[in-house]
Amino acid sequence: MIGSPYNYAAEKFTSARHSLMLPHPAGEAASIASAFFEIDLGLHDVEDQHLDDSARHWLRTLREFMDTSGIKDPAEVGTFKLKAEKLTDDEKADLSRAVDELASWFDRKADHQFASSKLA
Repeated sequence: MIGSPYNYAAEKFTSARHSLMLPHPAGEAASIASAFFEIDLGLHDVEDQHLDDSARHWLRTLREFMDTSGIKDPAEVGTFKLKAEKLTDDEKADLSRAVDELASWFDRKADHQFASSKLA
């Protein structure tokens, strides 16, 4: 199943992981906002019930970080960027770990599906 949601999620989470790597040419908040955007795209076709407990835990963590409820954006900077600007250093570290864990998880799932499809 080369066209599975796992492959797309793996691609997008790899992009999100890269967005979080130093240096941050457009600034740290912009890099985190870019990661949020990639994560949002990557999760479009992923259903929570298909994830194991560990992946669901990391996904809940990411969703909490990405929640922009109540954020006002009158200057149209972007709610993801405004949310990123409010993260503490500890939250940024937790965000990076969650992205890394899920990127690895989706990579393993995509690789497994690719290997299974070659055997079929």
